[in-house]
Amino acid sequence: MNQPENLTQQAILNALNDLIDVVAKLRSPQEGCPWDLAQTQETLIPYIIEEAYEVTAAIRSQNQEAIVEELGDLLLQVVLQSQIASESGDFTLEEVAQGITDKLIRRHPHVFSNLDVKDEAEVRKNWEAIKAQEKGYHPEQEKKLSQKFQKYAETLPPLFASMKISTKAANLGFEWTNSQGVWDKFEEELAEFKEALASKDSKDQESELGDVLFTLVNIARWYGFDPSQALQGTNQRFVERLTVMESLAERPLSEYSLEELEALWQKAKQQLL
Repeated sequence: MNQPENLTQQAILNALNDLIDVVAKLRSPQEGCPWDLAQTQETLIPYIIEEAYEVTAAIRSQNQEAIVEELGDLLLQVVLQSQIASESGDFTLEEVAQGITDKLIRRHPHVFSNLDVKDEAEVRKNWEAIKAQEKGYHPEQEKKLSQKFQKYAETLPPLFASMKISTKAANLGFEWTNSQGVWDKFEEELAEFKEALASKDSKDQESELGDVLFTLVNIARWYGFDPSQALQGTNQRFVERLTVMESLAERPLSEYSLEELEALWQKAKQQLL
C-alpha cells in the first residue's frame, strides 16, 4: 500500500536531516573525524568527480541498489561542501536547495505560471532566454555564447563538451537542415583528415582528426544517441570479449599470431551472443 504523500515527504526530510547532522558531527572540532576536518572545498574536488562518474556507471549497469548507493555518495559531497562553506560563512545547504528550487520555478513558466508552449523546442528556447536574462545578457550575443562554450571546452570531458556545444548551437539555429547535411560534413572532414595524413604536419593531422570526432558527435546527436554512452558500451564489449579470449586461450595471448587472435576474437564474439 502506498504511503500518504505527506508521510513520504517527512521521511525524506528526516533522512536528510540525519545526514546533515552526521556530516556536522564529522566536522566538529571537538568530536569530529580528523580526515573530514582536514578537507577543504578544493581537496574534495577529486571525490566529486569520482562520485559523479560512479553514479553514471551505476545507472548504465541498471543496478538499482548500486544507483542508490552512488547517489548517496554524491549527495554526501553536496552536504559536505555546504557544511564547509557554512563554517566560513560563505553559504549554507539551505541556500543551495532554495537556489535550485527558485531557478527551476523561474525557468519553467509553462508549469508554474500561465505561459503556453507548443513543444519541447520552445521550452528549450524559453529556458535559454530566461537564463540569459538572469545572467544579464541577450541569448544571441556572440561574445557571451563564445565565453560559455569556452567554459565547456575547458572544464568538461571532450565528448561531453562537444555534445553540449553542438546542442546549444543547434538550439540557437546553427544547425544542418537535415541529416544528410551532417553526413556530408563528416565525409568532408574525413577527406581532410586523410589528406592531412599524407603530410608530415602532426598538428594539422591532430586538428583534422578532432574535426572528424566533433562531426561524429553531431551524427550521434542527430540520431538521438549519447556518444559517451555508445563508446562506453564498445569499451565494455571489448573487455568482455577479451576476457572470453583469455579463457579460451591455451597460452598467453602475446604468443598468438594475428590470425590466431582474430580466430579467438570471433569465437569470443559468438560465445557472447
